[in-house]
Amino acid sequence: MNSNKENTTDLNSGYLITFLYTWRKPIIIVTVLGAVISIIASLFIQNKYKSTVVLFPTVTNSVSKLLLSPYYNPGKDILKYGEEEEAEQMLQILDADEIRDKISAKYNLLKHYDIDENATNKKTLLKQQYESNVTFNRTKFMSVEINVLDHNPDTAAMIANDVAAYIDTVKNRMKREIADEALQIIQDEYNEQVSFIKELDDSLKIMRDMGIIDVEVQTERLTEQMAIAILEGKKNAEQALKNKLDTLGKYSGKFSRIQYQIEKEQDQLMLIRSRYREAEIEVEKSLQHKFIVNKATPAEKKSYPIRWLIVVISTFASFLFAITTILILESLKSAKLK
Repeated sequence: MNSNKENTTDLNSGYLITFLYTWRKPIIIVTVLGAVISIIASLFIQNKYKSTVVLFPTVTNSVSKLLLSPYYNPGKDILKYGEEEEAEQMLQILDADEIRDKISAKYNLLKHYDIDENATNKKTLLKQQYESNVTFNRTKFMSVEINVLDHNPDTAAMIANDVAAYIDTVKNRMKREIADEALQIIQDEYNEQVSFIKELDDSLKIMRDMGIIDVEVQTERLTEQMAIAILEGKKNAEQALKNKLDTLGKYSGKFSRIQYQIEKEQDQLMLIRSRYREAEIEVEKSLQHKFIVNKATPAEKKSYPIRWLIVVISTFASFLFAITTILILESLKSAKLK
């Protein structure tokens, strides 16, 4: 049985050698032609240079919470590297239209990529060119790479660095939109609290104008003075003091309640003011959202195309194409003869 297998293998090998020898000329012509065409074609492919920025995302979101809040969680280290969630968020931000539009406007990419500005699908063409030249990926170390290909090494490096810089621009814009709304809410609450405390103060002022200043002290003093007036038989003084005690007794409870409420509302106002200040900081201040490990620098040699690889693959493809075509033609010829 092994002998039969060996005979079959030898037969197949012999047929292949005979086949290649018989059709050597067309196979060699097609293969050489494919090699020559691939060499010429590769010369027309524009060289591209690659620049890369490597960065880590941060875990910082709120400046006020991290730096000012008394309830700050020590586990949220301002210098801590972000993990998988933050890296994925950064990739989403890098893919935002806002960054692409900013880069496109700054470097006039329509002209740079030779896209007709009058074309109806120019935005689609620009997006396709941009996405083929500007790519992002997450590494196993949870860092993010920004890779830029361009026929000008300096431009590739500048675009890569600008894309990295725009991460903060986009993220701060997103954060500020929410912070602005939060600030307005806190500001309204603060103003309402100030107005309410003023109303309470106005109520106290009315009672102060009536002579009520300190209920306990005044009650003690008026009682002493009235006792003296009674002992001395001063009826007019006794009546005047009685009237004051009656007024004090009538409004003392309300006066004390309002005083107590003002103290509580003042404490609440201080809390709101603290939150108001935090909201102001979120609007006015910001921290970077990335740690840059390596900035992009102009490449010294091209990264694309790899011409020898193009020639090898094209030559091998031409060789296979020639053999496949000949086999198909031979099969059709045999079928017609049968």
